[in-house]
Amino acid sequence: MGMFCFQCEQTAKGKGCDTMGVCGKSPEVATLQDLLIHALKGIAIYGHMARELGVKDPALDAFVIEGLFTTVTNVDFDPERLRGILLQAYEMKEKAKKLFGDAYQKKIGRSFDGDLCSAAYWKPAGDMAGLLEQGGGVGILSDKRLNEDIRSLRELLLYGLKGMAAYADHARVLGRESEEVNAFFYKGLRALTDNKLSVNDLVGLNMEFGMVNLKCLELLDKANTDHLGHPVPTPVSLGARKGPAIVVSGHDLLDLEQLLQQTEGKGISIYTHSEMLPAHGYPGLKKYKHLAGNYGGAWQDQAREFDAFPGAILMTTNCIQKPRDTYQDRIFTTGLVAWPGVTHIAVVSGKKDFSPVIKKAIAMGGYKEDVPGKNILVGFGHNAVLGVADKVIGAVKAGKIRHFFLIGGCDGAKPGRNYYTDFAQEAPKDTVILTLACGKYRFNKLDFGDIGGIPRLLDMGQCNDAYSAIQVAVALAKAFNCGVNELPLSMILSWYEQKAVCILLTLLALGIQNIRIGPSLPAFVSSNVLSVLVSKFNLKPITTAKEDLAAILEQAKA
Repeated sequence: MGMFCFQCEQTAKGKGCDTMGVCGKSPEVATLQDLLIHALKGIAIYGHMARELGVKDPALDAFVIEGLFTTVTNVDFDPERLRGILLQAYEMKEKAKKLFGDAYQKKIGRSFDGDLCSAAYWKPAGDMAGLLEQGGGVGILSDKRLNEDIRSLRELLLYGLKGMAAYADHARVLGRESEEVNAFFYKGLRALTDNKLSVNDLVGLNMEFGMVNLKCLELLDKANTDHLGHPVPTPVSLGARKGPAIVVSGHDLLDLEQLLQQTEGKGISIYTHSEMLPAHGYPGLKKYKHLAGNYGGAWQDQAREFDAFPGAILMTTNCIQKPRDTYQDRIFTTGLVAWPGVTHIAVVSGKKDFSPVIKKAIAMGGYKEDVPGKNILVGFGHNAVLGVADKVIGAVKAGKIRHFFLIGGCDGAKPGRNYYTDFAQEAPKDTVILTLACGKYRFNKLDFGDIGGIPRLLDMGQCNDAYSAIQVAVALAKAFNCGVNELPLSMILSWYEQKAVCILLTLLALGIQNIRIGPSLPAFVSSNVLSVLVSKFNLKPITTAKEDLAAILEQAKA
């Protein structure tokens, strides 16, 4: 069985994975995910038309969001689980069809008899072989006649929607939703089936999406801070405590909170991993004294790190890799993330029972003795940074801070990512580095010192905390009475998967210029589409740290 996937930065040969995903995704999983996207388009066709008639269904909204999130890189690798989701997708499509049909009959006075695309009429095959055959006919390259630039812009929008779905899902589990965000999932997915849309139409739709995603990022920021408080600067230990241990990876702060509640008083230390590091800055989480510190680094090193960890492992949302046999019996998944043969913790009546994870941690015993380690500083969300804005602005005006660099984004295993470490180390001592997402693990253990009490390295949080960076940039622009592009601020971004795509589209929709991106450019962006992005936004691929740094500082003088 073949496959074709080029949605992540590490895609094979920079063109596309066609035999096995670099991420570990099998051809079966890739094909079933292609079919799920096709099924979601069918739901969106009816759901969008239903919304135009003033009717909607929260269950449909939730399924579309979760369905898209399921296809994000490093989320669901389980064919049987995907088969179940596909069967549910058909039920949801029929539900959306009835919702629209009833509303249409009521308003127009007759049944709908319009001609729709094939996704609207999809029905799942009766067995796995049939589903795989169906999926093989709806993949990225299934329409050989499709214009390359149209395909490129459709995939750009689709990957943006997948990334936004992750953020919308995180907000939704905390009780926050937005009609504007929910409605755009239907609008965007339906647009992917519309052969009348031109290149210009799709460029415009991608920019519209970018602004909707800004709303989604704001929604998630409010969901997190309303529930857990605004992050505050907090030292985090890289050492370990004697006794049983659980390490938590992924992104879901609510999962971590529930685990902390269920382990309180049990003598178990909880450690964050990868994108969970920023959790230590939230008052609602740091109050738990057994939130002991951070273990390891970015997601791509997990096999080696989890192998050495003497406790249980909990994966929330995405970032999972194929578990080694040495720890498969002590790694657990929850939420949408799944791996065949790994125990999954499901939601029951709105809660999760982490007792299997806790039992395994106690049985293993954990660390035999305390392990010393240095501290690193997290918690510089927009509320914390803007709280000392006068001090920052004063340092800029006094010439003590010459420039700000946002060096952030996804990390990955592909060669070339040492660029970001080199750039951070080469940055002059009168500059400040803002960072977010797991790309910071390339340099966040280094000592950058401070400028008049302001740390030179400010960790702003997870990838979704790009919202914090945007808020800080807007506030600085207002203080200096200039546009964001006139600020002494440069964005040096690394990308890996679809959440980075949606953040990039938001930055472009805001008109941010001169963004440098790497370590390589997306394979799904055609040369013509790239030319548009370069000419309109001066988007630049990274070169070397020395060359890029020199060019930025020279331009800043002008």
